[in-house]
Amino acid sequence: MAGHDGLMGDLVLLQEEVNPVMSALLDHGLEVTALRNHFFWETPRIYYTHIHGHGKAADLAEQIKPALERIGKGTAGPSTAAAAANSNAKLSLDTTQIARIVGHVGEPSGGVYKITIGRDDIKLKDMGAAINARMGLNMWAAFYGSNDDAAVAGDVAVLESEVAPTLKALRAHGLDVVAIHHHMIETQPVVIFLHYGGRGPAGMLAAGFKAAIDQLGTGGQ
Repeated sequence: MAGHDGLMGDLVLLQEEVNPVMSALLDHGLEVTALRNHFFWETPRIYYTHIHGHGKAADLAEQIKPALERIGKGTAGPSTAAAAANSNAKLSLDTTQIARIVGHVGEPSGGVYKITIGRDDIKLKDMGAAINARMGLNMWAAFYGSNDDAAVAGDVAVLESEVAPTLKALRAHGLDVVAIHHHMIETQPVVIFLHYGGRGPAGMLAAGFKAAIDQLGTGGQ
């Protein structure tokens, strides 16, 4: 709109980083649209701060830079060897089975198999710009572990009318709901994101994700 560019995304923060980073965002003209967790019982505690802005792309890059500079200060990151081990971890899941159950093919990376599905049935715009799967309007499931003992984490983008049935489907399949939140404000239709996680046989977890996404699409706009 009016020749502006848009910025949307989220920042992964430790507890002690949340408020300093939020101040840096707000002080430099960006909006904070959500603050939420994605996991239960993790150590250290991790929070996700969703951000939004519009203007010239170069100006937006300058606006977000002070917030990024406040992340990771005074914290010990993983060693180079540990990071390399994670990135080279061998995938031990039957990805063919998972893809067959879900009905979509994913991508392996660092021992994780991730399936991402866009919600093309929702026609969503922000300040005149189309919001698509690449901008976060999607559902995803990331699987890790073995076929018999796997973990899954992900989220599902739903319309307001789809919230209750999708939550019921997740819970009926033993998946924990860890967050219910929006990413964007002042958009129509309203889109809610349901974050979930679970552990068990990979096929069972994939069936839970499939049951959730089967609730979607009946109220598409």
